[in-house]
Amino acid sequence: MRRAFAYLTKQRHIDPDVISFFAHEHKLYEDKEHHNIVFVGTDENGKPCQAHKRSTVTFGNSFRQTVEGSDTRYSFSHFGGSGKLFVFEAPIDMLSFITLYKNNWQEHSYIAMNGVYENAVLTALESHSNIAEIYLCTDNDVGGIDAAYRLRDILNENGYSKIGRIASQNKDWNEDLKALYGIEPAPAVPHIRRKKYMSFADDIKFSPVQINRISRSLSSEKNHLSAAEISLSASAVLISKTKNISAGEMFDKLKSSLKSQYKFYADKGKLPSKISEFDKLKKAVDFKLRQNTFSESEIQNIAKTLFECADCALRCHTEQLLAEENTEKLSEESSLALKM
Repeated sequence: MRRAFAYLTKQRHIDPDVISFFAHEHKLYEDKEHHNIVFVGTDENGKPCQAHKRSTVTFGNSFRQTVEGSDTRYSFSHFGGSGKLFVFEAPIDMLSFITLYKNNWQEHSYIAMNGVYENAVLTALESHSNIAEIYLCTDNDVGGIDAAYRLRDILNENGYSKIGRIASQNKDWNEDLKALYGIEPAPAVPHIRRKKYMSFADDIKFSPVQINRISRSLSSEKNHLSAAEISLSASAVLISKTKNISAGEMFDKLKSSLKSQYKFYADKGKLPSKISEFDKLKKAVDFKLRQNTFSESEIQNIAKTLFECADCALRCHTEQLLAEENTEKLSEESSLALKM
């Protein structure tokens, strides 16, 4: 355990008492052959069911591997009686957080997903009915932010509602810990796609639209942000005809829904595929609006499709701006390389 202990304390600055606690629990040890750190996940009876190896090298590429045959329903963890569960991507993140917030830490529960796998979290919640609050402490970068909101939605679908997000100041909790020792930390990485979508959603304003001109307005509009504004305004106008609410008020509610329902972690398609999706939605709106009269349920159905149109148009606009910025960045890098 000597090399593993030295790596965790000197390189990662984990508190020695925290390391000793998990070592005594047989949840952390050093393998004899390669001196890797092994983090062990146990079941409800304390039986080892999962093992994750991590190298102790301080140079080159680090080695990480979940041992073959591991049951991913279990992972490196600690369970206390406070009712609070803190969820991390990796064991070192978890140990770093405990080191940073060591006061009475054993009263709470902690689990490392060894990546972004939700199986272990769901199993832990099923096995520990005392847990009432869940805090997602994944990395403060694009992957970690994606993981946090994806897991939040999965937990909501499984009936868990008291979910919070705690983000490190830097890229992850170990970077925060190292910063206390004067080591330059890797900075947090903002989720640019999410920020842009939210900003563009804030920018759109209600504009009164006539129902018989919705299809023509959408077909002739080439700017996706303007198309999003037309779509959401039309949706608000239609809904206001079936509810006791003004179109302007409904527009504000729909705009809030756009932002809260945006699953940026799943928004991975390229611009051509998003434009194709938007074109299909416009055709669906046009087809539904060809009738002369509409029932209340039909109006609601058209309004829903228009809401989807607005979301897709915003995603198209976001993707287009990201692509343009990336092209500009590559051009600048190419110019710099030529000068050198």
